Amino acid sequence: MRLATLSHGTPDGALILASRDAQRCLAATGIADTLQQAIEHWDAVEAPLRALASRLEQGEGEPLDHGHLLAPLPRAWQWLDGSAFPQHGELMQKAFGLPPIETDRPLMYQGLSDRFLPGHADVPLPSEADGIDFEGEYGIITDAVPMGTPAGHALRHVKLVLLINDWSLRAIAPVEMKTGFGWVQAKPACSVAPFAVTPDELGEAWKDGRVHLPLEVTLNGQWFGHPHGSEMAFGFHDLIAHAARTRDLVAGTIIGSGTVSNAGYASVGSCCLSERRAIEMIASGKPATPFLRFNDRIRMEARGGPFGSIDQQVTAVR
Repeated sequence: MRLATLSHGTPDGALILASRDAQRCLAATGIADTLQQAIEHWDAVEAPLRALASRLEQGEGEPLDHGHLLAPLPRAWQWLDGSAFPQHGELMQKAFGLPPIETDRPLMYQGLSDRFLPGHADVPLPSEADGIDFEGEYGIITDAVPMGTPAGHALRHVKLVLLINDWSLRAIAPVEMKTGFGWVQAKPACSVAPFAVTPDELGEAWKDGRVHLPLEVTLNGQWFGHPHGSEMAFGFHDLIAHAARTRDLVAGTIIGSGTVSNAGYASVGSCCLSERRAIEMIASGKPATPFLRFNDRIRMEARGGPFGSIDQQVTAVR
């Protein structure tokens, strides 16, 4: 199933199902008003939602207006972002002379969750001097996860899979990291591609708790990278178990993979500017690629994936 949220004047929008060709939709009226409601009652609503999806593939439905789609989950109880691609961390450590992080646990932080931006809306930010950067990654939405859930039982809690752009302000991040209290200003709201999909929609591309698809990124129409999602050191089952070790996870928790990054970065490129700049620093001693400027456009899409695209322009706050 491909689920989406249509804007209709409320913060959480209205839940719809989208056809596989992304041309038609049916409202989930009478089943679940919002995606959050659906996630909270997944066992009861999954079958009728799948029946709607079947009707869509048989030709029913209204034309889908992509311009009125919100993020699939416009606001969530919790957003936890991992850093599960080791190549990204290794490049950053080498470029900046940082010691390796001595841990066998996944890296994860808790970020802003009271809003997620639609994948085709402008992204207003206060200053180019903040070091505006994008980070392409995959994510999942869970149902309620009990405290202490082991990794071996965690994938059953993955109800939907997402494509996310985790915006970062690189000039602010080092200052906040030095305080030891974590990020606030350095991590504005994330953007999300329009369709949240059930894992079966990915077919063979969903295995081992990972999205086995290349994430293609273009900047101002020019290729930037297409690293593959399979190189996560920790799968989403590991990330769920890590997050739930000492607490329950509420239904509607979103967990991100962190920036998709591959060992073969020389040929597949990157999913964020900071990694590209780190590669340049390692090669020549200084970065050549600038951070984003206002009116720059970033586009992300999983090749062969069902999420739709993220296609956004950075603008100045007015």
